[in-house]
Amino acid sequence: MAAALLCATTIQAQTMYDAVKFTDKDLNGTARFVGMGGAMGALGGDISTIGTNPAGIGIYRSNDIMVSFGLSAYGTESNYQGAKFNNDKVQGSFDNIGAVFSTKIGNYSSLRYVNFGFNYKRSKSFYGNMSMEGLLNLAPNGGVLSQGVQMANQANRMGVDIASLDDQEVNLFNNPDVGWLGAMGYKGSVIEKDGNKYYPAEIRPTSKFYSEERGGIDQFDFNVAFNFNDRFYLGFTIGAYDVNYSKFSSYDEDYGDSQYYFLNSDNRIEGSGFDFKLGGILRPFESSPLRIGFAVHTPTFYNLTLTTNAYLESQFWYNNNDGTESLMTKEVDTYWELYDSNMAKDFKIQTPWKYNASLGYTIGKNLALGAEYEFQDYSTMKFKYSDGYDMDFENQTAKAYLKGVHTLRVGGEYKVVPEFALRAGYNFTSAAYGENAYKDLPSNSINTDTDFANAKSKSDYTLGIGYRGDMFYADLAYKFSTYKSDFYAFDTVGLNKTDVTNTRSQVLLTLGMRF
Repeated sequence: MAAALLCATTIQAQTMYDAVKFTDKDLNGTARFVGMGGAMGALGGDISTIGTNPAGIGIYRSNDIMVSFGLSAYGTESNYQGAKFNNDKVQGSFDNIGAVFSTKIGNYSSLRYVNFGFNYKRSKSFYGNMSMEGLLNLAPNGGVLSQGVQMANQANRMGVDIASLDDQEVNLFNNPDVGWLGAMGYKGSVIEKDGNKYYPAEIRPTSKFYSEERGGIDQFDFNVAFNFNDRFYLGFTIGAYDVNYSKFSSYDEDYGDSQYYFLNSDNRIEGSGFDFKLGGILRPFESSPLRIGFAVHTPTFYNLTLTTNAYLESQFWYNNNDGTESLMTKEVDTYWELYDSNMAKDFKIQTPWKYNASLGYTIGKNLALGAEYEFQDYSTMKFKYSDGYDMDFENQTAKAYLKGVHTLRVGGEYKVVPEFALRAGYNFTSAAYGENAYKDLPSNSINTDTDFANAKSKSDYTLGIGYRGDMFYADLAYKFSTYKSDFYAFDTVGLNKTDVTNTRSQVLLTLGMRF
């Protein structure tokens, strides 16, 4: 009973939008892998297949060492009722380093090769800037829309009265029953108490939002793979992940007549995770080059820590006892409220199972074609407290607003001459969010960044070129990624969306040796 009570009053510190970020992966790895759109699960023979179909390492018949570097141009264009903003940035990256060690067992035994592989790659980049600005629309009933509405809603849903606690000089920001958004709104006079309920100011504001996201997920894969009779390949990979994500966001509402408030949120999520991957490749007909691949990935089990702080500044006109008005500025700083410290909370995320099926076909020694399908049911992801108990609210939210994600990859390689190859590929990934998904913050959430973006389907277009010498090889690839999303600075019924287009152009160079 004591443990159940502890879980019921534990501060909430995460949302399904965080979990989707850590589940989704970029198309990245070697330049050959990217140039072919990653459609190499059945073809194998590239270090990057260690993370999609581990059996692909079994195709190797020699040792391989490689390293990859990249340069990316990120672009974000937002459009809120005709007000457009662009955020562009170029950034270099270290994308991949790996090695495969191939051991020949014999020509006449069933087991022909046993291969070992290790690979590091940057599996996810969180880099992105976002801006929007505009006069907020009116609600369908004619009422005013504001982030203050969400502040008031959270305050009204709490099991405690923040005004009463504040009068008693109880610290609102380390109380497990108090949501930070409502507490900051009250202490900063963005919302006020009238009777038994809290209300925002009934003034139509101009909204302004800006955010910066940084960091990524580093993936480390360790593999063993087997070649049986050059017909069946089996592989097993243990994956380790290092998460480093940071987000700064600033939301501002201007009411005119020198009245305003802005809320800054600074979040960092760090931690690690692990998973297991099992895969196979079958060449069913000895006389045919057709290969069939299959793989299954367990959930990634993440142990994470959220560190957060928030700052609100407001300025409003107040009535004096003598009938005059004064302009007063208020500040609310959680770092100061928590005695010069940030709030830190541990939690766990379990991503969905992943299933992969692929086909590979070669024509002579010049043409290789690959196709791949992958499925993950995002609605089955799990949130847990640090002690292992389920987070019922977050799990129910994920089940209600997330759905299965389908990924299709196709690609090909054509050798113009034995030393030079041309490559092309395409990826399509369906949306993870349902039509009515939103960022539902529990009544005792410490999150104050209310913004969320419902990403739609994503497309990756790739091109590549490669050189193969006796030992040395070099590959160059270009990838263009694009997807649209519906952005909201906060959650309230009737708010118009901001249309956002996200793009990324990436150039990858891989240098390696086979011996």
